[in-house]
Amino acid sequence: MTGSADFYRNLIPATSFAEAAELQLYQRVPDDWTVLMGDIRSSTAAIEAGRYKAVNMVGAAVITTILNACPNHDIPFVFGGDGGTVVVPPAALEAGRTALSRLQAHAREIFDLDLRVGALTVAALRAGGHDLSVMKLRLSKDNHLAMFGGDGLVYADAWLKRATPGDPILLDPVDNTEPPDLEGLSCRWQPLESQNGMMLNIISMSADPSLAGERRHFQEVTRAIAGILGAPLELSAPVSDSTLVFKWPPATVDLEARATAGRKSKWRRRLEILNQSLIQYVLERFNQRAGYYDALAYREQMRHNTDFEKYDGMLRLVLDVRVEQAARIDIYLRQAHERGELYYGLHSAREALMTCVVFSLAEKRHIHFIDGAGGGFALAALDLKRQLEAGDPAYQTP
Repeated sequence: MTGSADFYRNLIPATSFAEAAELQLYQRVPDDWTVLMGDIRSSTAAIEAGRYKAVNMVGAAVITTILNACPNHDIPFVFGGDGGTVVVPPAALEAGRTALSRLQAHAREIFDLDLRVGALTVAALRAGGHDLSVMKLRLSKDNHLAMFGGDGLVYADAWLKRATPGDPILLDPVDNTEPPDLEGLSCRWQPLESQNGMMLNIISMSADPSLAGERRHFQEVTRAIAGILGAPLELSAPVSDSTLVFKWPPATVDLEARATAGRKSKWRRRLEILNQSLIQYVLERFNQRAGYYDALAYREQMRHNTDFEKYDGMLRLVLDVRVEQAARIDIYLRQAHERGELYYGLHSAREALMTCVVFSLAEKRHIHFIDGAGGGFALAALDLKRQLEAGDPAYQTP
C-alpha cells in the first residue's frame, strides 16, 4: 500500500466514542508509515517510589516532542501512561526519530528516568502477522484523538519492552547536546479527586484478534460497563466542574521547568511558569478572561479534550466510579477472561492525574492526558501482559 503524508489528515472524523467500535470504518495505515515509541525502563520502581507524575510526564513528552518536530503534519498518537506512541509518515520520519532520540538522551537529566525508544515500520508489523488501522475521533473543533484497530501497537510495545542492545527495533542513541522541544507540555492542575469514591483504570483486549472479534469485544465490554454504571461512560469522565481545581503555586512547577526550559536557565523558566500560573490562577479564581485565555471557555474545552476513553488495539478507560461498581466491573471482566474471551487489567486510586499539551490557546488546540494516580495504566497493564504472555504465544517477541 502506497503511503501518503496526508493520509491521517484526510480521514473523516467520527463524532462519538461509540463509533470507535465500528472497526470496519477504520482505514489501514499505509505500509511505509512508522510506529515511533518511547517507554520508561523500570517504571514500576519509579511508581513504587511515588514518582508517577514524572512517569506520566515522560509519556506525554514522547508525543509532544515528535509533534513539535513535525508541525506541518497531522499524525496520530496515543498516550499509554508510562510511554507514548506516534505513527508518522515517511516525510516526518527523520524529524520524528531525531526528536525522540534527543528526548532519550536528556530523559535522565530532565526527569531522572531512563527512556528506551524504538521504531518499527507498519510493513514490518504486517510481515509479522500484525495489522494496524486507524480512526480519527473528533473531540472538539480542531482537536482529534486517534483510535487504532488491530494488534499492531500491542505487539510493537511488547517487542520494545523486551528489546536488548542490538535489537533492530531500538533507535540508535544520539550524541547531541540539543535539548528536546517540549514546548506546550504542562501539569499545573491539581489531581482530579474522585467524586464517586474511586478512579478506575481499565484495560481490556479481545482474545479473538479478528476484526469481528475486536468489534464484538469493544461493544460487549463498553455495554456491560455502562450497564453496571447505569449511565453512558462519558457521565463517569474524571474531568468535571467538581474535579477541576487550580492552585498556586502548582505543585509540579519544578518538573515542568526542567522539561520545558530548553536552552534557558531552569530558574528563569521556573519564574516564567510561576508568573504565568499566577495569572492563570487569578483568571480561574474569578472566571475571567485575559488575552487568549478565557477561564470558563478553557474549562469547557478541557472537558471535551481528554483521552479518558480510547482504543489502541486495547480498550483503555479511566472512570470515576463507586467502589461497588468497581467490584462488579472486576467480576465481569474476570469471568469473561475465564471464559477465554478477553485479557484485562485494573488499577484503582482516589485520584486521577492530568497532563496537558497546549499547542495553541489562540486556536483552542490542546489535549489532556488522563491516568489514575499511583500507577494507573502502567500497573493495570502488568496483569494484562502476564495474561497475554501466558495465553498468546504471538506476543513472545522474536
